Amino acid sequence: MDVFLQIHKFIIKLKKLFNILIIATFLVASSTFIFAQKSYTIVLDAGHGGKDPGNLGNGFKEKDIALKVARIIGEDLEKHAYIKVLYTRDEDVFIDLWKRGDIANTAKADLFVSIHCDSHTSSAYGAGTFVLGLRGNKKNLEIAKRENAVILLEDNYKEKYVGFDSNSAESVIGLSLLQEENLDKSLEIASIIQNNFANKLKRLDRKVKQDNFQVLRETIMPSVLIELGFLTNRSEGAFLDSNSGQKQMANAIVQAIESYVDHLKLNTVKASSRSKVTAKEVKSDFVTNTDIEFKVQIASGRNLISTESHNFKGLKEVQRVEVGLYYKYYFGNTAQYKEVVESLKTAKQKGFVSAFIVAFKNGEKISISEANKME
Repeated sequence: MDVFLQIHKFIIKLKKLFNILIIATFLVASSTFIFAQKSYTIVLDAGHGGKDPGNLGNGFKEKDIALKVARIIGEDLEKHAYIKVLYTRDEDVFIDLWKRGDIANTAKADLFVSIHCDSHTSSAYGAGTFVLGLRGNKKNLEIAKRENAVILLEDNYKEKYVGFDSNSAESVIGLSLLQEENLDKSLEIASIIQNNFANKLKRLDRKVKQDNFQVLRETIMPSVLIELGFLTNRSEGAFLDSNSGQKQMANAIVQAIESYVDHLKLNTVKASSRSKVTAKEVKSDFVTNTDIEFKVQIASGRNLISTESHNFKGLKEVQRVEVGLYYKYYFGNTAQYKEVVESLKTAKQKGFVSAFIVAFKNGEKISISEANKME
């Protein structure tokens, strides 16, 4: 009997040990999954600050309102474990425009959101969101000039922004390639923000617009500049200066950012050695008997996206090329320039409004004019 009792006790111990191992395995697996989740970095930029008060319509201070709204947004976003929030300023200090962009670039941020309040000599009102672009009209350019004029308050601004003239359209246009590539994502988040302002808060919708804000030019990720409303309109200024108004506007922006990040998560696949594609591999798959190839660049970013057509608005045979920390997405690979022009039209009709043609020789990027001479 003693022997059977000892065996029984031993079996019970084994069962307990087995259960402990199962629980431990589950916990490790769960924690691995949690820590494996991608983190998204959002940079919040409260406009103006310190010696630069921004606009002072009806005695309200743009710099104070922008900072309060940015803080509310940040506090709400930080409740998500997968979102990391950085501020270009979290107190009343003056920050150079180039430094604001540098903070976001150094952090390899996924999104840059700049918060401002508008002004006008009329009783204009309403909220608007800007993305960087070349298609701004004269009215939008005036807004950009006002926001960019803060450059003149910076130390050594002539050296930092060589050739910059806040009153010159040419000075506020020189867009970089990478910024143009991010335009689609910037337009996406801007549209969600405006939709929330108009439909959830019933603010007058001043639409998504493109123009040439210096603070957006300094960033190399999807970026938007939000004009919460007009401080020069007494009623709207009072709303934006109130705790209630600031919370409402901030919540609308938070919800938009959450929706945008959710979309990024859905369109992001885990990187693996088999999913990486080189320029040579793309070339050999789609172009033969020539060392010149044309293609349409439709997107670029740090997210590795499956090239299935449903991820690119129905475009087929999309190619992905890894370039440093970024992935570039191409469509319509061909040796004929006339064919790539048609592919560009197709891409733009599908909604890739910032798409453009690129050319390669033996996998090395060259100018279109040079490629046409060799065709």
